[in-house]
Amino acid sequence: EALQKRGTEVFLVSGGFRLMIEPVAEVLGVKKDHVYANTILFDESGNYAGFDATEPTSADQGKPKALRMIKEKYGFEKMVMVGDGATDAQACPPADAFIGFGGVVVREAVKEKACWFVEDFEMMIDIVNKYRST
Repeated sequence: EALQKRGTEVFLVSGGFRLMIEPVAEVLGVKKDHVYANTILFDESGNYAGFDATEPTSADQGKPKALRMIKEKYGFEKMVMVGDGATDAQACPPADAFIGFGGVVVREAVKEKACWFVEDFEMMIDIVNKYRST
């Protein structure tokens, strides 16, 4: 909300599935076309039939690939990745900075790779407010 209020574009990039990520994006006010996640495929009977392998997040190094795509498509010069896992940390670069989140579990590998490490959303908001783009 703090980012959106100041006009910063927000994207969700996840190795999870759209079926689970898009409802969260809606609650957060993130546009549907700003969600990069995996699509589950179903057959005509509704049974699981695999996943869409063309999604950038469907393979190793998928998050960096998705961030490169976002940077190219929107012409962003600066990008910050926020996440709690190793694949989030992999995305810096192309992200210019990485904020590690340890609010659920602190992962030392994430903490070591993070430009900033936060353990709650208040700390995150403080960083957002402190480093406003000009």
